[in-house]
Amino acid sequence: MSTLEVKAVNSGYGEVQILWGCSLRVEDGRLTALIGSNGVGKTTLLRTIMGLVRPWSGSILFDGREIGHLPPYVKAEMGLVLVPEGRQLFSEMTVYENLEMGASNSRARARFKQNLERVYELFPRLKERAAQKAGTLSGGEQQMLAVARGIMAEPRLLMIDEMSLGLAPILTLQLFETIKRLRTLGLTILLVEQNSQMALAVSDYAYVLAGGKVELHGTPRQLIQNPHVRAAYLGM
Repeated sequence: MSTLEVKAVNSGYGEVQILWGCSLRVEDGRLTALIGSNGVGKTTLLRTIMGLVRPWSGSILFDGREIGHLPPYVKAEMGLVLVPEGRQLFSEMTVYENLEMGASNSRARARFKQNLERVYELFPRLKERAAQKAGTLSGGEQQMLAVARGIMAEPRLLMIDEMSLGLAPILTLQLFETIKRLRTLGLTILLVEQNSQMALAVSDYAYVLAGGKVELHGTPRQLIQNPHVRAAYLGM
């Protein structure tokens, strides 16, 4: 059974429709990438899955249960965690306090110590800066903290929106290496990413979104061999 299944979902803001019949599956223990140009609906799809935007129609299933109508806090308790675009950290709070905020649901509180140790192993720099205010970190460190805060929530499905946006290439590489480690550890991940080449390099399966619709999907090998994907998204 797939961990997450989105079936023919339509949604948008006000009277403006953004998603048009979107369908995708995120299999348990796999890293699924969602790629596409800016403004095609990738963030809206994540927000709809999380419950920040209500679907107009279609269904969203998590472990076979319909969750499209549920509010975000219920989905968080179930193990759906979103690392949003733009990080959205508590800038006046310390690194440690931000990590504490990530572990706010009941499942995460029970495993706080273990998850904190895992986060510090994945991101040693955060351990060094545990007492530093989040707003004073570099952009790369803030993105590390955003991902780490998501891990502290004890996710069963971790959704990451535009992880590499605005980061230097070396920091982007480091973050993608960490994502590969999380996949190896068995964490289920849905990664929305404009850096299509990097996303395909670390994923097990990928979807291409265009104009609010799923245009193509397949394994990274299949998509890399597709002439349209090579020209439009990989610069080949």
